[in-house]
Amino acid sequence: MSDKDPQWPANTAVSYPGSDAFTNSTERWSLYAAPTFSSAVKPSSEHDVAEIVKLARASSIPFLATGGRHGYGTTLGRLDNGLAIDLSGLNTISIDAASETVTIGPGVTIGSLMGPVLEAGFEIPVGSCTHVGVIGATVGAGVGLYQGLFGLMIDALVSVRLVTANGHIVEASASSNPDLFWGIRGAGANFGIITSATYKLFKAVNGGQVFTTDMIYPANMKSDYFDVLKTFEETMPPELGINTAITWNADSNQTQVIGTFVYSGPESRARQVLEPFFALNPPVVRASVVPWNEVPSVLIFGMVAVLGLPGSIHSIFSANVRRFAIDTLNTAFDKFDAFYRANPDGRACAGILESFSNQAVAAVSTDDTAYPWRESKGNFMFQMGWPELGNPVEEAANAFARELRDAFAATSGYSDLSVYVSYAHGDENIEQIYGKDKLPRLVALKKQWDPDNVFKYHNALPTE
Repeated sequence: MSDKDPQWPANTAVSYPGSDAFTNSTERWSLYAAPTFSSAVKPSSEHDVAEIVKLARASSIPFLATGGRHGYGTTLGRLDNGLAIDLSGLNTISIDAASETVTIGPGVTIGSLMGPVLEAGFEIPVGSCTHVGVIGATVGAGVGLYQGLFGLMIDALVSVRLVTANGHIVEASASSNPDLFWGIRGAGANFGIITSATYKLFKAVNGGQVFTTDMIYPANMKSDYFDVLKTFEETMPPELGINTAITWNADSNQTQVIGTFVYSGPESRARQVLEPFFALNPPVVRASVVPWNEVPSVLIFGMVAVLGLPGSIHSIFSANVRRFAIDTLNTAFDKFDAFYRANPDGRACAGILESFSNQAVAAVSTDDTAYPWRESKGNFMFQMGWPELGNPVEEAANAFARELRDAFAATSGYSDLSVYVSYAHGDENIEQIYGKDKLPRLVALKKQWDPDNVFKYHNALPTE
């Protein structure tokens, strides 16, 4: 232990740069604009977390608590040589089948939760990447493939326990600190470190069997694909989630669309619903029925599992949309094609256009939680990547992504850019992330629970 460090709690593992333990506690999904750490602590209990916060604050040590370490917003990079509080060891999962709830620690990932939940006969709204921390994904809202049936992850949240900026442990729920519970559901990174979260579970749909299919549409089919996608804008069944990827195909040296479809129901019904996409006769089709917990392993021809691994560059920009603008989609495809051809080192860049059913999302009153974008029909991301830090393609890639973001914002059906906080790049203004109508109440909560802005590294709310 460094002489400069406080005396951390006895059961806390401490590590420093150059050790495997430090790497294991700090390695992130994205290397881009990432926070840096001079030491890492790994608590073994909620009490440890509270003591660490007290000691760090007493010693004026800035810190960041992490679970799956998939957060990628550039505001995280404002932490320089801070303390990493690695919560991965707090990974308990407790399912109460009688009350149809599950209680988890902050180290639980989506991949580690799905198996036990399905084995107990349930499902829960989650995202697509198994490496992401469940609680980390929740606090921004938790959009995902199953939100048409179950709502957002925050809609399944029953209660949390968290360590506040002064090291106190409090509970937040509909009946305990309800204002804080409101704010956590949409802006949760601002108020404390969640050490435990309880969610309601849902009976597994179709016996937990899910139909999935990926289809590749080459450049000459892109307009037909977008035309069909547009027809689902107002008719997306709650069982369906669609992800559209604009990518470079290194084998054909062509830009392509990959349509990924997940349907929680019988295969026969799924094929009826998706017939317009099948009818385009894409040259490559993968289809299978898999258990709900295995869906992430097959998505995008199995690439989601690989893309979730740590250690790559991800500079991501996004825009929420209320409608699918055909002209903007087609133009975006053509611009990706031109970008790929002009920038070979940028061919890992992709447009990831999430269009999940929002029926259960919109059924929850906008006043019930801090999340402001329940009417969104899509979360469109422009994921820029390149081989190594410092590559000169960075400037062109980020400029291109901003251009795409502006174009989709202009035709989104919103009056201004609107961004899901977990997908924010970090250069947006605070209203574009949290919504103008939600801000006064959120700012008041920030001033109440974190007046010194201790939790300031993930798209922080103002304290003034």
